[in-house]
Amino acid sequence: MEIKVFASIKEKVGSDTIDLFVGDSISVGDLKNHIFVDYPELDGEVFQVAKNEAFVKDDELVTSSDTVALIPPVSGG
Repeated sequence: MEIKVFASIKEKVGSDTIDLFVGDSISVGDLKNHIFVDYPELDGEVFQVAKNEAFVKDDELVTSSDTVALIPPVSGG
């Protein structure tokens, strides 16, 4: 599964995407846990998960055919 990343997450992983092998589908909560194991540099990073351009909760399933993104908090003025 290719996951789009932005801002501080992008800086920490050194790329605008991360690739994870997660099988056919996975819950968002399990996806987050998998990310923290495979990318320990993201430990403690705060972000929301978007599936097909909509924020989703930890119990939602995502598949490899979905567009998945990690969105860190945005500040502005």
